[in-house]
Amino acid sequence: MDIDTLLRDLGSIDAAALSDAILAQDEEAWREDQYRQQVFDVHRETESIVLVFVNLEHWPEIEISKEPGWDRLADVAIPLMHGIIDRHYPKGGTIVRAMAAKLLSGGKIRPHIDTHPSFHIGHRIHVPITTNPRVRFMIDGRPHRLEVGRAYEINNQKNHSVMNKGAEDRITFIFDYIPPEQLARLGQRRTRATASA
Repeated sequence: MDIDTLLRDLGSIDAAALSDAILAQDEEAWREDQYRQQVFDVHRETESIVLVFVNLEHWPEIEISKEPGWDRLADVAIPLMHGIIDRHYPKGGTIVRAMAAKLLSGGKIRPHIDTHPSFHIGHRIHVPITTNPRVRFMIDGRPHRLEVGRAYEINNQKNHSVMNKGAEDRITFIFDYIPPEQLARLGQRRTRATASA
């Protein structure tokens, strides 16, 4: 979503339970779902454990599926996501994506803007799980440091990129939340489109 800033600091957060659960995942779990790496070229140097994901082909129909990471991480991820939503966003919306994303040591996510229509109406929240001093997160040409123990919303409608020159992988928990007013607008557009067809 194009928010009024490049990066919004949502404050401190206790992500210890989620962090422990993510870091306990074996290497196979990180490679079981290759959809993001295959569909989005900028994510080729990443790995992910996906909990939920919206079906992009049926948009604007919101069809969300539980993915392999759901059974292993949902118990600790759901309270964390709902806690962030309760503190910063209107209730009654929908989480359309949730995943742990790993940028491998030496890897990069090239500059890009998230273009699918779902990204225009959803808040993209990042919860750093691991990082290192050699991770460089750029938004609109400006560097930002995302710290473990805090949550952030990024403006994904600005050009953004990440580079990990450190010796350790960088892991972030990411979720996209579409608030109720955006869901209502989406429904109205869909209704009008159906009526005019």
